[in-house]
Amino acid sequence: MLSSRVCLVPTTVRLIHSLICSSSRSFMDLKALLSSLNDFASLSFAESWDNVGLLVEPSPPHTVNTLFLTNDLTEEVMEEALQKKADLILSYHPPIFRPMKRITWKTWKERLVIRALENRVGIYSPHTAYDAAPQGVNNWLAKGLGVCTSRPIHASRAPDYPTEGTHRVEFNVTHTQDLDKVISAVKGIEGVSVTSFSARTDDEEQTRLSLNCTQQALMQVVAFLSQHRQYYQKTEILSLEKPLLLHTGMGRLCTLDESVSLATVIEQIKRHLKLSHVRLALGVGKTLESPVKVVAVCAGSGSSVLQGTEADLYLTGEMSHHDVLDAASQGINVILCEHSNTERGFLSDLRDMLGAYLENKINIIVSEIDRDPLHVV
Repeated sequence: MLSSRVCLVPTTVRLIHSLICSSSRSFMDLKALLSSLNDFASLSFAESWDNVGLLVEPSPPHTVNTLFLTNDLTEEVMEEALQKKADLILSYHPPIFRPMKRITWKTWKERLVIRALENRVGIYSPHTAYDAAPQGVNNWLAKGLGVCTSRPIHASRAPDYPTEGTHRVEFNVTHTQDLDKVISAVKGIEGVSVTSFSARTDDEEQTRLSLNCTQQALMQVVAFLSQHRQYYQKTEILSLEKPLLLHTGMGRLCTLDESVSLATVIEQIKRHLKLSHVRLALGVGKTLESPVKVVAVCAGSGSSVLQGTEADLYLTGEMSHHDVLDAASQGINVILCEHSNTERGFLSDLRDMLGAYLENKINIIVSEIDRDPLHVV
């Protein structure tokens, strides 16, 4: 897998952003904006268990002049969004995750939905789609390490197969006189595409058929072949896989250009995340002066993504007690920064990237109230 280059690049002067924000803007239709957001980072990148996309939709038509970015949509953040006249809230974490059986004033998440609909504000969540995206949260987190090369720990697969169908069936037609009969039969099955080429078996020229089939069509092809064994030989059934995507996937395995001490990495991370403290578990036999060359990064909760990854250091928001013990026992240092502290800083970069991608057609603002619920006291 190819590696992508991650470098620390000085942020552009905020004056430019301020001038852009103060200029007049038009608006975007909600559906057009959603299409652009999906083009920017496809929701197909999200994990299957996640709840991403448009979660709350005002009755159409709905236009968006102000897009409001937040990591977590709490009631306090909702109040801020309403005060700032937001038309669509992009909440990195989905405020609706488990199914709701009723919408009442009883729980805070139900109240979010009520207030959004009463004020004609949409709610959209990208969550793990932004974790996996090449320009997403994990790439932003990796920037705190300095100059390094990186690749996804778990690469995403393309949303579509490289060719039609999910399976390929190949076999030789035994007798030339049967070829037309076999081709006609398999072409009559919906979801099958057929190609043919010459093949030599035991010094005999034969025709080999290659069938791309959908899952449903595969069962019919197998049934046909089992009923007409006299027509074919040398059969293969292959399961087609969606191709892996370069630079796209969960987590990042980062190799620093030059080894640095663990103490140096800690200070770099604290500066990048604007934190005064992080939590550290030293790997067995390691000290603050131990060299760090390879860092496994996962924004948010990293246990499942980082597990089994060979590295000098795990950098994530949170891990279970026992997963930290397992990593430390293998000599791997662990830095925990609290869940959303490894995500929230990305929103400023996202604001700038979306502004450019959407050609500054709408106003994009970042919550000033949103923060991690945990504090060191």
